[in-house]
Amino acid sequence: MRRLALIGTGGLALVGAIAAVLLRPAEAEGVRLLPDDAAVVAQGAEVYAAECSACHGASLEGQPDWRSPGADGLLPAPPHDASGHTWHHDDATLFALTKHGLAGLMEDAPPSGMPAYEGLLTDEEIVAVLSYIKSTWPADVRARHDAINDRARP
Repeated sequence: MRRLALIGTGGLALVGAIAAVLLRPAEAEGVRLLPDDAAVVAQGAEVYAAECSACHGASLEGQPDWRSPGADGLLPAPPHDASGHTWHHDDATLFALTKHGLAGLMEDAPPSGMPAYEGLLTDEEIVAVLSYIKSTWPADVRARHDAINDRARP
């Protein structure tokens, strides 16, 4: 499923899914995570600790009540462990979201606390952090994510 969990109703979710597919930057299309590459995962763990853990948690647990907007109207940071929705998105979508933020995936994106990391992290660092995250998922979740990638790739 490619929809972003920021849209409430089914019809809007479908629009969001289509927008994510159509607006995803072409550079992300060839992205593949490397959760079995120890050096990449180690680099990703360092980047995650420095850039992501303040919001998404040191143990990838996310912020409390992450499915409900906070007082500022923004959704809290979701978990990146198996309990979250990160693994529901293919590699290219995760890369594009991390690099360009939600606005890089869809027109008229709702406000989001997720920053765009373009210019702050290299493409290699983005792949490394996403590879680290995937490396922590149980085998069944990784297999489901691999199947999502297989369906998403031409």
